[in-house]
Amino acid sequence: MIIIIDKNIPFISGVFESVVEVQYLPSQEIDNQTIKDAEALIIRTRTRCNEQLLKGTKMRFIAAATSGSDHINFDFCKKNNIEIAVAFGCNARSVAQYVGAAIDFYTARNDKNIKNLTIGIVGYGHIGKEVEKVAKLLNINILLNDPPLQKSTSDKKFVSLQYIAENADIITFHTPLTFEGEFPTKNLADKVFFESVKRKPLIINAARGGVVDETELLNAYKNGKIADFVLDCWENEPQISCKLLQNALIATPHIAGYSINGKANATEMSVRSVAEFFGFEELKNFEVILPKNEKKCTDFKSVQKLFLQNYNIALDSEKLKSNPENFEFLRNNYPERWEIDY
Repeated sequence: MIIIIDKNIPFISGVFESVVEVQYLPSQEIDNQTIKDAEALIIRTRTRCNEQLLKGTKMRFIAAATSGSDHINFDFCKKNNIEIAVAFGCNARSVAQYVGAAIDFYTARNDKNIKNLTIGIVGYGHIGKEVEKVAKLLNINILLNDPPLQKSTSDKKFVSLQYIAENADIITFHTPLTFEGEFPTKNLADKVFFESVKRKPLIINAARGGVVDETELLNAYKNGKIADFVLDCWENEPQISCKLLQNALIATPHIAGYSINGKANATEMSVRSVAEFFGFEELKNFEVILPKNEKKCTDFKSVQKLFLQNYNIALDSEKLKSNPENFEFLRNNYPERWEIDY
């Protein structure tokens, strides 16, 4: 059998060669013709797993080395007996620490006392829960919003998006991108949302492009409804809005989850899922062995700038703002970034 693997997935080269034939391709070359004889596919978000890609192929299993899944047509895959495994939560801590660095940068730049601020976390899945941990470390007041989870649990700790709009100084989005159902998230932050904000908040989107309406985001910034915004996820990536790019406090090429730890987690989960499905016993407990370079909270001088001391988020922003045409290059060649252990 043949496995096709996105060549930009780290720590995976040489793993499967002892059990199957492996082909490594850049995402732009993964198409219906190149995968037609493959039975397994390990991909990132750039590969859209839909009828156009999969029709008429021998595909049986797809592993997404990503925490998101909006690039996969689950209905088509189910109808065609293609199993899917997504590395949900693999980079949750990485994204949360990106948010922490953004908050540290914003508060330092504007000389704000972080203890006087309230953060609204929209989406309380793997990443939202990690962002909550970050907020607690930084001693920020916390508001949580997750309508589907609130409905299923009746947990009274959740508040409405309207309440967050009216009471939060920082609002950060961590939902999947969905278009249908009772709680769609497409343009969740829309004109009505931005008209509701009361405290000139910082807006952060490290979820998916399209969760925040980019036109209304820019209008809100220009009209003074919000203080600043941080974008890691964009509509129409990699052809992103230059107006948004230049006005953003922080603008990065969809790398919030790109810590070395998060990448290792994604690869481990993907390899194990393929091994489990095809019965590759020797790979079912596969581990990525990282060098001993983990950083502890105690390594840093102050909690106030804890995450900014670990990660120079402004440098990533400067790289993209200087060369927006290099969005994919900057993403595919992202340097090593370690998470803090806490």
